[in-house]
Amino acid sequence: MRYQRSSALFQEAKKYIPGGVNSPVRAFKAVGGDPIFVKEAKGAYLYDEDGNRFIDYIASWGPLILGHAYEPVINAVIEKAKKGTSFGMPTEIETELAKLAVSMVPNIDQIRFVNSGTEACMSAVRLARGYTGRDKIIKFAGCYHGHSDSFLIQAGSGAVTFGSPNSPGVTQGTAKDTLLADYNDLEGVINLVKANKGEIAAIILEPVAGNMGCIIPTDEFINGLRSICTQEDILLLFDEVMTGFRLARGGAQEALGVAADIVMFGKVIGGGLPVGAFAAREEIMNHLAPNGPVYQAGTLSGNPLAMSAGLAMLKQLNNQPEIFESLANKTEYLHKGLAEVLTSKNIPHQINRYGSMISVHFTEEPVIDFSSSAKGNNEIFKSYFHGMLDNGIYLPPSAFESYFLNDAIQYEDLDATIAAVKTIF
Repeated sequence: MRYQRSSALFQEAKKYIPGGVNSPVRAFKAVGGDPIFVKEAKGAYLYDEDGNRFIDYIASWGPLILGHAYEPVINAVIEKAKKGTSFGMPTEIETELAKLAVSMVPNIDQIRFVNSGTEACMSAVRLARGYTGRDKIIKFAGCYHGHSDSFLIQAGSGAVTFGSPNSPGVTQGTAKDTLLADYNDLEGVINLVKANKGEIAAIILEPVAGNMGCIIPTDEFINGLRSICTQEDILLLFDEVMTGFRLARGGAQEALGVAADIVMFGKVIGGGLPVGAFAAREEIMNHLAPNGPVYQAGTLSGNPLAMSAGLAMLKQLNNQPEIFESLANKTEYLHKGLAEVLTSKNIPHQINRYGSMISVHFTEEPVIDFSSSAKGNNEIFKSYFHGMLDNGIYLPPSAFESYFLNDAIQYEDLDATIAAVKTIF
């Protein structure tokens, strides 16, 4: 394929935008080459500025569950935009979407809309600290909760030591309140809790991880976290920016059968528009301003365009739960096809899948956490990524990201994807 216009646009962008992109993963640093500039998208397909068509496996990093430019969502946004784009005042549609979301998601009574997944996670941690009167949190290596200071932490020198900043601009004072554990390592969490008795406000995680590939929690791990939190009066926070309304009607809580205390969502709750939310039981949410002392605000929170898009999206998912089975079946079909080809070509690999999330890791070892994910052969991945791109398949440009299927993808698209893998290997 030819990418001249995309490359030229990237060179121009670098003059005015740091790195030429507004989010680092878009820059193709992990895979080499210049990023693709998208012109438009429809259904399962992306179309770039050079006229190339790609089958899309990122779905705007998760939220476009029903495909690009889904007609009910687009129409809802157009009609709402005709009446104004933002007011900074309450609107009825905020309550409509809140009511629907609360009816779909287990264990929540109220929801607060914000403007991004990062903001949702940041606000949820502040709420957890305000509710419990404690300062420390536990997060897991490889789980990404946005770029808020509390989450940009790397491992310390021992199992029970404090973390340290992994980005300039994050202070040691912030880092000391963030404890780092390994995903799927329940014993490590137990040790942290023992060493910080009565000081931990929350444990935050992606219930099915998507930022180190698709990593599935073991039953022992996820249920053990719930038990520890209940025993120690710690709040369990599920970052469902990727899994919310994707793995099931009620998200990962429903799919895994595990109750969280606070749940966070990203742009899926706005039909793909810039939006986020966090939700919990009423007793927890009552600590938020204006009812309580924990402050959180946003001029554009509950933006009517995002609310209208989210309402159209969630209504469809709520009324047609068979969509989740359809997505899971397509993902299973892709899994089997990819595994068959890679095995026949003697390519060491692991494929992780849960619902409509899937990732391919070029390693012989099971991938269960960030450490095992990092052992994948990155040179093979780079060749794989660019080979798939040249065959009209757009994958996440990083070995540490899950693929996300959308329901507009047809089985002939899956067959084309499997055939492309056979071609490039």
